[in-house]
Amino acid sequence: MRTMATQLRPEQTAAAVAAVELVKVYGSGDAAVRALDGVSVTFARAAFTAIMGPSGSGKSTLMHCLAGLDRATSGAALLGGTDLTTQSERVLTKVRRDRIGFVFQSFNLLPQLTVAQNITLPLDLSGKKADRALFAQLVNQLGLADRLTHRPSELSGGQQQRVALARALVTRPEVLFADEPTGNLDSRSSAEVLGLLRESVSTLGQTVIMVTHDPVAAAYADRVVVLADGRIVRDLNRPSAAEIADALGARQ
Repeated sequence: MRTMATQLRPEQTAAAVAAVELVKVYGSGDAAVRALDGVSVTFARAAFTAIMGPSGSGKSTLMHCLAGLDRATSGAALLGGTDLTTQSERVLTKVRRDRIGFVFQSFNLLPQLTVAQNITLPLDLSGKKADRALFAQLVNQLGLADRLTHRPSELSGGQQQRVALARALVTRPEVLFADEPTGNLDSRSSAEVLGLLRESVSTLGQTVIMVTHDPVAAAYADRVVVLADGRIVRDLNRPSAAEIADALGARQ
């Protein structure tokens, strides 16, 4: 939980997402692992940020704490000024449902539902009606208009990930978190999904935070934050894939 010593600055509470002196420790005693070691970083609204780092660097742990999927040991994880580290599990469930969108490496589609039903599932669970104009815009932009009655098993991997993206965007989330979204896709499908994430920022004003190990994927972002040993070691503005690879190579 956040201690009284953690002081929040205006730019941190005004950001779309922010970590403030974030610490995450797994285990205890001699077996304790400090996955995050006092991370402080802000993420701007309507921007695309990639989080990178070698295995064990803390990049996935940081995303999970910022998205309310895991609770930090100390410090603050802010979503639009709301400190998720101080919220109950009931409140966190509501925050994840109403304010955050998720896209994962595994598509997490329900096989018995159609494409249309999978897209509107979060709204159906919360008892809300889909914005039909937004729904139509998303399925057209994502190339799903002629697949709405299909089941996931009738789609390619790239199409399934586009359904997952539409499901994440149809709720108009404050932030879209993407965890290795192209990990199960071929290069062509990866480029399509990354282009669509980029377009969601440009045309919908969406805030996107993506964890990836791929410099080519990260190059679609406005900014790349590199972690190593639970700390931020590089913060790159609009880097190329080569610059990202160099930054990662310097940490090996």
